[in-house]
Amino acid sequence: MASQLLMPLASQGNLDNLFTVMAPYAPQLQLMIRDFALPSGIICEAVKVELGGGLPHERSPTVLALSVLKVDSTRLMVSLTDVTLEMRREQDQLARELSHAARIDSLTGIPNRVELIEHLQSMMDGGAVATRGGALLFMNCDRFRQINDMLGSAVGDDILRLMGERLRTALRQHALSDGDAAASGDLVARIGSDEFVVVVDGVRTPDVAERVAQRLQKALSVPYSVGGKQIVCHFSTGIVVLNGQAGGAERLLQDASIAMREAKRSGGATYVLFDHAMRGRAEQRGDIEVALRRALAEDELFVVYQPVVGLQPDGVIEQCAGVEALVRWRHPVRGLVPPVEFIGIAEESGLIGALGHFVLATACQEFMRWQAKLGPRAPRRLAVNLSRAQLAQPDLADSVAAVLQATGMPADLLQLEVTESLAAQDAEVRDCLLSLKSLGIQLALDDFGTGYSSLACLHQMPVNTVKIDRSFVCHADTSMHHRVLIEATVMVAHSLGMDTVAEGIETTAQAAVVMQLGCDKGQGYLYGKPMEARDLVAWALEDLAPALAL
Repeated sequence: MASQLLMPLASQGNLDNLFTVMAPYAPQLQLMIRDFALPSGIICEAVKVELGGGLPHERSPTVLALSVLKVDSTRLMVSLTDVTLEMRREQDQLARELSHAARIDSLTGIPNRVELIEHLQSMMDGGAVATRGGALLFMNCDRFRQINDMLGSAVGDDILRLMGERLRTALRQHALSDGDAAASGDLVARIGSDEFVVVVDGVRTPDVAERVAQRLQKALSVPYSVGGKQIVCHFSTGIVVLNGQAGGAERLLQDASIAMREAKRSGGATYVLFDHAMRGRAEQRGDIEVALRRALAEDELFVVYQPVVGLQPDGVIEQCAGVEALVRWRHPVRGLVPPVEFIGIAEESGLIGALGHFVLATACQEFMRWQAKLGPRAPRRLAVNLSRAQLAQPDLADSVAAVLQATGMPADLLQLEVTESLAAQDAEVRDCLLSLKSLGIQLALDDFGTGYSSLACLHQMPVNTVKIDRSFVCHADTSMHHRVLIEATVMVAHSLGMDTVAEGIETTAQAAVVMQLGCDKGQGYLYGKPMEARDLVAWALEDLAPALAL
C-alpha cells in the first residue's frame, strides 16, 4: 500500500505540517529538504520510517518507506509506502542466515559443535537411534600442532579444509557401499582446531562402527599436498555405538572423547571403542590433574637422583660418574604417587612443560651445589629425561638454554635422555634433538632394545650415549642370547664413538658380565637407589669399592 502527496513548495504551512508529523519518525527530513538546492530531483528515496508500537490495529503498518521528489521550484511529491511485510521477510531471512552461520564452521564449511549437538539430540529424541542405531566417532589429528608450528597456520588451515572434504567424501562412499548404514542421519562436524566428529546413521554393531573408522582413517592418512610438500597426518579415534542408551548428546560426545584419549595413549593412529570403565578412569585422571596443578604450585614435587658409576676394565668402580634426576610427588593424603600415574596426565593436560622445567632447573641447581661442596667426589654428569610432549615444544632448546644460563650449569655436563622409540620417530624429533645438541648438551638413547629401531639404524641417531635396557641386563648372567645382544650393542655403539650404560644392575653377577662385555657405565640398585639430594651427598662420601668388589 502506497500513498502520494503533491505539495506546493511555496506553502510554508504545508511544509511545517509535514515536518511536524514526520519529526518523531524521520527527524532528518527537514534538513534534507532545505539543503536540496537543485531545481528538481530526488531528495530521498525509500528511507525506512519506523512507526513503533501503540498502533490502533495489529495489522497496522509498522514500517514505511519515505520518498521525496522535488518536481520543480514550486512543488514536492511525497510518497509513503507500507513495507512492513517486506521488512519482516528480510528480518526472517537474516535470522535464518545468522542461525545457519552460527552452526557452520567458517574454515571448512561443515557443521560445527552447535549443529552437531542439535543433530545428535534430534536423532535421540526422534527415536532414530533406538530404531536404527548409529555410531559417533571422535577424531583428533595426532600431531597437528607440530604441523602448524613448522609450516605455519595457513598451511594448517589448508590441511583442515582438505580433512573436512575427505571425511564428507568417505562418509558418502560408505553410505553408498555399506548396506548396514542409512545416510539420512550422517553428519561430519568440526568441533575444535583439529577435532572432527562423524555421526553415522544405521550402525547397529561395534564391528560396523570399527569398519567405518578404518575407512575414515585410511582416507585421512593419504598424504596432503600443500605448499609444495607432502604431509602425512594420522588420527586417533574414539567410537561410541549409539543404541538408545541414557544420557544426552553432550554425554555421548564426552564418552567418544574419552575413547579417543585412550587411542592416543595407545600410541595414536588407531581407534578405540568406548566402554564404561573408561569414564571412571577419566574421572580419576581429572582428579589427578587438578591435584597435580596444586602440587606444582605448592611444592609437593621433588627430585631424586640415582647414581651412575663408571665400570673400568680392571674391575674398578668409578663412583658417582653421574646421576639421573627423577621426579617424585609427595601427595598430602596419598603419600608418594608413582610417576607412572601422573607423567602421562601431565603430558595430556599441558602440564609437562612446567613439570619438565621444574625438574631440569632443580637438578641443575643441585648439581652446581654438589660441585662446590663435594669437589672431586661430586657427580660428573647430570642426566634428565625428556618426554614425548616436551620434544613437541617448539621452544624447548631456548628453555633449556635459559636454565643453563640461570644456574651456571656447563652444557657439556648435562645429558638429556630420550627413549629409543621417540628418537626414531620422525625428522621433526631428530631436528629438535639436533637443536639441543648444538647447545653443547650430551644426548642419550634410553631403554635401548625396547623400541622400533635396530643396531643398523643406530648411526642415524644424534646421540652420545646408549643406555641398554634393564630387560637385557637382568638376564645377562643367565642367558647367552641376552649376552650376545648386549655385546653387539656395545660394539656398534663404540664403533660410532658412543659410550654405553647398562641399566637395572641388581647383582654382582650381572655387573661382572656387563663389565666383561665392555659397558662403560652401570646404573641400578646394586650401586644405589634413587635418593634425595642430601642422601646423595652422604652416598658420594662413602667408599663403595669393598662392598662392590667382584
